[in-house]
Amino acid sequence: MDWLLRRTRFAWYLYDWANSAFVTTVVTVFFGPYLTLIASRAADSQGNISIFGVGIYSESLFSYVVSFSVLLQVLFLPLIGTVADITNQKKRFLYLFAYLGSFFTVLLFFLYERTLYLGITAFILANLFFGASVVMYNSLLVEIAEVDERDKVSLIGWAFGYIGGGILLAINLVTIYLYQYLNQSYEEAIRMSLASAGIWWLVFSIISQTNLILPIKGKAVSLRFPFRNSISGLIKTFKEVLKNKNALLFFVAYLFYNDGVQTIIVISSQFGRRELNLSMDFLVVTLLLVQFLSFFGTLIIMKIDNYLQSKKTLLFCLLVWTFTVVFAFLFLKDSTGFIVLAVLISLVLGGTQAISRSIFSTFIPKEKEAEYFSFYEITEKGSSWIGPLFFGLILQLSKSYRIAILSLILFFLLGIFLLLKIKIKEIDAGVSR
Repeated sequence: MDWLLRRTRFAWYLYDWANSAFVTTVVTVFFGPYLTLIASRAADSQGNISIFGVGIYSESLFSYVVSFSVLLQVLFLPLIGTVADITNQKKRFLYLFAYLGSFFTVLLFFLYERTLYLGITAFILANLFFGASVVMYNSLLVEIAEVDERDKVSLIGWAFGYIGGGILLAINLVTIYLYQYLNQSYEEAIRMSLASAGIWWLVFSIISQTNLILPIKGKAVSLRFPFRNSISGLIKTFKEVLKNKNALLFFVAYLFYNDGVQTIIVISSQFGRRELNLSMDFLVVTLLLVQFLSFFGTLIIMKIDNYLQSKKTLLFCLLVWTFTVVFAFLFLKDSTGFIVLAVLISLVLGGTQAISRSIFSTFIPKEKEAEYFSFYEITEKGSSWIGPLFFGLILQLSKSYRIAILSLILFFLLGIFLLLKIKIKEIDAGVSR
């Protein structure tokens, strides 16, 4: 491997390092419990809060906010993916969205009870631009790695992300512990942690952009073209996906099982805080443990993948996820059980997503990378919507976190069922058409 490709891959890995701070610190750890706390203060005697005249159970608000932000991605990402492919400006779009996302993340520092709408809007836009940037990021995998290297490169990218997100979370943990010595309130320390994710995302995106040198694939095309060209291209791609049975089955399977994965990630701290009454300090330490253990878990899955190949490795990961849901429903009673659950998740978290990304890349026609990955990103890292919406509805109807989390087993079972119908030889051989 020449030094230029090595440098480019490192820059690509570094963007996962940059944006994982948003997923870890904001989406997974602090924003859900903090938003729920603020919403509960504003709720009526039944625990409901009015959002634009609609009564919403305060405990479900975070799930609904995440779902709404991703519904916007459903409308926005496929179109911007088409534009990126047509204009050949994936790198430019990647960092434009990164900078916009980091800006709105920093605005979360100003989230109080009286600025609830501002905080919700900032999160929705930050998550929208996060998803848009990851579409571009994922699409570049095809340009920096051949088919036989993509599992490895994809796994290394996820591993970088866990370390980067984990380091910032560790810094924020110190901030939470020492907030009194820093002359701050506990909630100020949380808001500082939320804003720090945006600063981290911005700084390392700049470093990544400086070092990401892509092969020349033709000149960038001006954005001044009829809007209908991108829409017609999108419709054409959608028809192509419908004709490709193997790709379609995988996409639908991924839509289900990864929504289950993302929902568990998103609601884990809220579940621990509201159902198990665990302290925020404990949750941060545990989720920090998940970050670093996931780095090693990803390396373990890389070894397993060498023997089982992509599809069997992915099925193994999904069986572990199914067990974690059952474990959470039946046995998760205290802090010890929460740590056991964290270790189980750490084993397969990175591997599930990295192997999925690698498999999906084998179905993509040339020059359609961003367009295809825009569909993929609708349910990718930190960007699921069906799972959080489903979880929020079950929670609102049952008022039980345990029943709500058990309901997620449907997503994994459907994913496994559909994945079993995909031909192993076609995927492992990298055949996409």
